[in-house]
Amino acid sequence: MNLLIKNGRVIDPSQGIDDMLDVVVEKGVVKEVGKGLKAPAGAETIDAAGKYVVPGLVDMHVHLRDPGLEYKEDIVSGTRAAAAGGFTSVACMPNTKPVIDNKAVANYIIAKARAEGFANVFPIGSITYGSHGERLAEMGELKESGCVAVSDDGKPVVNSELMRRALEYARGMGILVISHAEDLALVGEGVMNEGFTSTELGLKGIPSAGEDIATARDVMLAEYTSSPLHIAHVSTRGAVRIIREAKARGVKVTCETAPHYFSLTDDAVRGYNTNAKMNPPLREADDVAAIKEGLKDGTIDTIATDHAPHHIDEKDVEFNVALNGIVGLETSLPLSLKLVEEKVLTLSQLIEKMAGNPARILGIGRGTLKAGAVADITVIDPAVEWTVTGEGLASKSKNSPWLGEQMKGGAAYTILGGKVVFKRQ
Repeated sequence: MNLLIKNGRVIDPSQGIDDMLDVVVEKGVVKEVGKGLKAPAGAETIDAAGKYVVPGLVDMHVHLRDPGLEYKEDIVSGTRAAAAGGFTSVACMPNTKPVIDNKAVANYIIAKARAEGFANVFPIGSITYGSHGERLAEMGELKESGCVAVSDDGKPVVNSELMRRALEYARGMGILVISHAEDLALVGEGVMNEGFTSTELGLKGIPSAGEDIATARDVMLAEYTSSPLHIAHVSTRGAVRIIREAKARGVKVTCETAPHYFSLTDDAVRGYNTNAKMNPPLREADDVAAIKEGLKDGTIDTIATDHAPHHIDEKDVEFNVALNGIVGLETSLPLSLKLVEEKVLTLSQLIEKMAGNPARILGIGRGTLKAGAVADITVIDPAVEWTVTGEGLASKSKNSPWLGEQMKGGAAYTILGGKVVFKRQ
């Protein structure tokens, strides 16, 4: 498909671009970025006046629940939600049924996404068979089948020797290890952050030290093995400090946080709101401040959603038994734009953390508007105002703590390989 996107503020950190420019797309790739460009033959024209034109957003941490848990989400509904949120590429975690621990499951996901999806889908394989933490999965086979990383996300690899070997093998095969940093013995039966609010509500708490200790162990193993490591869903000030200090020593560690960790505190649990129950849990104001500082100084490389859809029957229950997780693909962009408004990040830095950096860390060849690049493009309307409603979400599941709240900013167009896959009405 041929496109001319004109009159927009083009922001591409990969080229140091932030200017009022036009973008020409021919046959699914970016042909040119510049001023006063002409539309190619048969092109559709998009007037992006008042909007930002950026590389397609990349979310390196989502749960699509397909195969096996399609009553929560599937590849079609999940990628439709991604497109509505401005994401052209997502990396899906392996805790499906069956787990992504073999070529057949990975091939199924890739084939279904290509045939029916509204975004690129890059599978993440499991570190261990069945994510049971007992025996390493065949990482070479997973990489050959298209997996871009390995993780037992949802579960930590408890055995330190096994985690060491995973890092060593992954380094040799050129595949990234993503750590779910959690000390299960400290977590115990906890259901929310341990602190004043948990005490007041009478709920068993999860100490922040549980994340900090596990982060420190995996960082030390990465340093010992000289292997790349990515820490998922960072939520504590301690973990931010550990990663910052490791980077200063030259450890090959990257990390992500999610919008809920810089937008909410554990006060959101009041009223026993199960849509504010997640893992890691929402933390305290000091942790939120540390997350923002980590984003600002570059300690935290990416913003990912940890999109975790659940059926209403799994959330509309007592807080102690409700499942962890919230949907986030459709609210991530407006929540993240607030970081620019608060002067935590510049707009270019935000786009780098939501497009360029995750693409680079995963090695997927996206996150840029360079000539010849696949034309995955997001046109952002920073002024649009909308209300989060269950019926308005493209995801099958509606477990969002922002239901009923007003958002500002969102995708106006999401363009996948030169094709418009989402247009805001």
